[in-house]
Amino acid sequence: VQLQAFGGGLVQAGDSLRLSCAVSGRAVSRTVMAWFRQAPGKEREFVAAIKGNPSYADSVKGRFTMSRDLAKNTVYLQMNSLKPEDTAIYYCVEGSGVIQGRLREEAAYYHWGQGTLVTVSS
Repeated sequence: VQLQAFGGGLVQAGDSLRLSCAVSGRAVSRTVMAWFRQAPGKEREFVAAIKGNPSYADSVKGRFTMSRDLAKNTVYLQMNSLKPEDTAIYYCVEGSGVIQGRLREEAAYYHWGQGTLVTVSS
Protein backbone atom coordinates (compact mmCIF):
# COMPACT_ATOMS: atom_id res chain seq x y z
CA VAL A 1 0.00 0.00 0.00
CA GLN A 2 1.31 3.42 -0.93
CA LEU A 3 -0.04 6.75 0.16
CA GLN A 4 0.77 10.07 -1.42
CA ALA A 5 -0.49 13.14 0.37
CA PHE A 6 -0.45 16.59 -1.14
CA GLY A 7 -2.21 19.92 -0.98
CA GLY A 8 -0.43 21.57 1.93
CA GLY A 9 0.75 25.14 1.82
CA LEU A 10 0.90 28.52 3.51
CA VAL A 11 -2.43 30.18 4.24
CA GLN A 12 -3.77 32.86 6.52
CA ALA A 13 -5.96 32.32 9.54
CA GLY A 14 -9.56 31.85 8.48
CA ASP A 15 -8.66 30.43 5.08
CA SER A 16 -9.50 26.99 3.75
CA LEU A 17 -7.31 24.24 2.34
CA ARG A 18 -7.98 20.76 1.04
CA LEU A 19 -5.53 17.95 1.49
CA SER A 20 -5.64 14.92 -0.77
CA CYS A 21 -4.23 11.45 -0.29
CA ALA A 22 -3.97 9.18 -3.31
CA VAL A 23 -3.95 5.52 -2.33
CA SER A 24 -2.57 2.61 -4.34
CA GLY A 25 -2.59 -1.04 -3.44
CA ARG A 26 -5.85 -1.08 -1.51
CA ALA A 27 -9.30 0.25 -2.15
CA VAL A 28 -10.22 3.07 0.21
CA SER A 29 -13.70 1.60 0.42
CA ARG A 30 -12.26 -1.55 2.02
CA THR A 31 -9.99 -0.11 4.64
CA VAL A 32 -9.72 2.48 7.39
CA MET A 33 -8.19 5.79 6.44
CA ALA A 34 -7.16 8.56 8.77
CA TRP A 35 -5.24 11.80 9.09
CA PHE A 36 -2.78 12.58 11.84
CA ARG A 37 -0.72 15.71 12.32
CA GLN A 38 2.42 16.78 14.10
CA ALA A 39 3.01 20.38 15.05
CA PRO A 40 6.54 21.71 15.67
CA GLY A 41 7.78 20.53 19.03
CA LYS A 42 4.66 18.50 19.76
CA GLU A 43 3.64 14.88 19.62
CA ARG A 44 1.72 13.53 16.69
CA GLU A 45 -2.05 13.64 17.18
CA PHE A 46 -5.17 12.22 15.62
CA VAL A 47 -7.18 14.49 13.33
CA ALA A 48 -9.85 12.43 11.57
CA ALA A 49 -10.68 8.92 10.41
CA ILE A 50 -13.18 7.14 8.23
CA LYS A 51 -14.48 3.71 9.18
CA GLY A 52 -18.02 3.89 7.92
CA ASN A 53 -18.84 7.36 9.22
CA PRO A 54 -16.04 9.85 9.80
CA SER A 55 -14.88 10.78 13.29
CA TYR A 56 -12.90 13.84 14.33
CA ALA A 57 -10.70 15.19 17.04
CA ASP A 58 -12.51 17.74 19.18
CA SER A 59 -10.05 20.43 18.10
CA VAL A 60 -11.14 20.19 14.44
CA LYS A 61 -14.77 19.10 14.74
CA GLY A 62 -17.04 21.45 12.82
CA ARG A 63 -14.14 22.88 10.80
CA PHE A 64 -12.60 19.84 9.08
CA THR A 65 -14.36 17.29 6.90
CA MET A 66 -12.88 13.98 5.80
CA SER A 67 -14.25 12.26 2.73
CA ARG A 68 -13.49 9.54 0.20
CA ASP A 69 -13.71 9.41 -3.59
CA LEU A 70 -14.04 5.75 -4.41
CA ALA A 71 -13.58 6.24 -8.15
CA LYS A 72 -10.27 8.06 -7.64
CA ASN A 73 -9.29 5.92 -4.63
CA THR A 74 -8.44 9.10 -2.82
CA VAL A 75 -9.30 10.55 0.56
CA TYR A 76 -9.56 14.23 1.34
CA LEU A 77 -9.38 16.49 4.33
CA GLN A 78 -11.24 19.73 3.79
CA MET A 79 -10.00 22.25 6.33
CA ASN A 80 -12.00 25.41 6.90
CA SER A 81 -11.58 28.29 9.32
CA LEU A 82 -7.94 27.43 9.76
CA LYS A 83 -6.15 28.61 12.87
CA PRO A 84 -2.43 29.11 13.55
CA GLU A 85 -2.60 26.12 15.90
CA ASP A 86 -3.50 23.95 12.90
CA THR A 87 0.04 24.45 11.63
CA ALA A 88 1.58 20.98 11.33
CA ILE A 89 2.74 18.25 9.04
CA TYR A 90 -0.34 16.25 8.09
CA TYR A 91 -0.02 12.53 7.50
CA CYS A 92 -2.39 10.28 5.63
CA VAL A 93 -2.51 6.78 7.10
CA GLU A 94 -4.13 3.45 6.33
CA GLY A 95 -4.96 0.48 8.47
CA SER A 96 -7.26 -2.30 7.37
CA GLY A 97 -8.85 -3.97 10.34
CA VAL A 98 -8.45 -1.06 12.73
CA ILE A 99 -11.27 -1.40 15.20
CA GLN A 100 -13.53 1.45 16.18
CA GLY A 101 -11.99 1.74 19.62
CA ARG A 102 -8.50 2.28 18.22
CA LEU A 103 -9.19 4.79 15.44
CA ARG A 104 -7.33 7.53 17.31
CA GLU A 105 -4.21 5.48 18.00
CA GLU A 106 -1.35 5.98 15.55
CA ALA A 107 0.08 2.59 16.42
CA ALA A 108 -3.04 0.95 14.97
CA TYR A 109 -2.21 2.06 11.44
CA TYR A 110 0.14 0.13 9.15
CA HIS A 111 0.91 2.47 6.31
CA TRP A 112 1.88 6.13 6.38
CA GLY A 113 2.27 8.71 3.66
CA GLN A 114 5.17 11.15 3.51
CA GLY A 115 3.29 14.05 5.08
CA THR A 116 2.36 17.46 3.74
CA LEU A 117 3.07 20.71 5.55
CA VAL A 118 0.28 23.12 6.42
CA THR A 119 1.29 26.52 7.75
CA VAL A 120 -1.34 28.94 8.99
CA SER A 121 -0.21 32.48 9.62
CA SER A 122 -2.00 34.81 12.02
